[in-house]
Amino acid sequence: MTVDDTGSGADAQPGDAGEDPLALRLEQLILGAERRYTPFQAARSAGVSMELASRFWRAMGFADIGQARALTEADVLALRRLAGLVEAGLLSEAMAVQVARSTGQTTARLAEWQIDSFLEGLTEPPEPGMTRTEVTYPIVELLLPELEEFLVYVWRRQLAASAGRVVQTGDDEEMVDRRLAVGFADLVGFTRLTRRMEEEELGELVEAFETTAADLVAARGGRLIKTLGDEVLYAADDAGTAAEIGLRLIETMANDETMPELRVGMAFGTVTTRMGDVFGTTVNLASRLTSIAPRDAVLVDSAFAEELIRTGEAPTSEAEAAEEAAAAEKEGEEPPTYRFALRPMWQRPVRGLGVVEPWLLSRRDDPE
Repeated sequence: MTVDDTGSGADAQPGDAGEDPLALRLEQLILGAERRYTPFQAARSAGVSMELASRFWRAMGFADIGQARALTEADVLALRRLAGLVEAGLLSEAMAVQVARSTGQTTARLAEWQIDSFLEGLTEPPEPGMTRTEVTYPIVELLLPELEEFLVYVWRRQLAASAGRVVQTGDDEEMVDRRLAVGFADLVGFTRLTRRMEEEELGELVEAFETTAADLVAARGGRLIKTLGDEVLYAADDAGTAAEIGLRLIETMANDETMPELRVGMAFGTVTTRMGDVFGTTVNLASRLTSIAPRDAVLVDSAFAEELIRTGEAPTSEAEAAEEAAAAEKEGEEPPTYRFALRPMWQRPVRGLGVVEPWLLSRRDDPE
């Protein structure tokens, strides 16, 4: 496996467990097979060129192990499956590499989290003289099949949801370049906090923020794109959903005395989606709006505001809403109901994006 650029998941090195017998037993338990092949032998057994095998391994995040005998039948089968998809014409070679990379990057983070947080909390040696590895083995033996089935279940659920969104799009061009609402939520003064708080305390705060944000985004119909410690990036198919998420985030954090203040910036427009991430001017604008948003407030761009007005989620102005209410009362009708209010802020230059007109988003009625 001649891989120099390890990429994401560089710590996931086959053969890195050393010669400790318990560590080797643990590796064999998790992988479900013994080490049998060098990288060259694995590629040859899979019927794949060493060059292509190296590309797949690099994409999955595996580091260079030279020609150590550290690979298993599962490694051979994985190569054979990826190559088979290419040979059958179901995937191009470039797409197969992308599949390997997206899977490797996602599962590398998942594995790190489970080992660092989950297993570490369960494997504190109960008796003096016992090693963590001795405790870890039986725990992993019990948990592994359950966690594996749960992982597949969640993946299938997410895949079904993603496929459903693509089918509903209808326009082939929008499968990659779509019109979405994108939002950033950023903890205020996080840099100062890092200097005042102990590492463990800071880690707990970040975990609480990410967990709260992730749960709220999912519950309200958005998609969490990624977390960046003191910041989360999310997207929604419509401006109304994103607006509700942004305001809920502010309200939820404001009610938690342990949390710093929050600011949110959102934009609406064409977004390029790739490997679960989002890119483009709309994303950059949302990020810039976050950096200039007041504390415990939500700023949106003019396209976002126009979309809320177009869909009847917000009035053009409070004066217009008052006129509509008065006219409806005169006719004995129910006045229009709006969920959100918009107030134009001063236009200002934003680095790299020219002059923008932010709008302050608020709620017109009490939260549920």
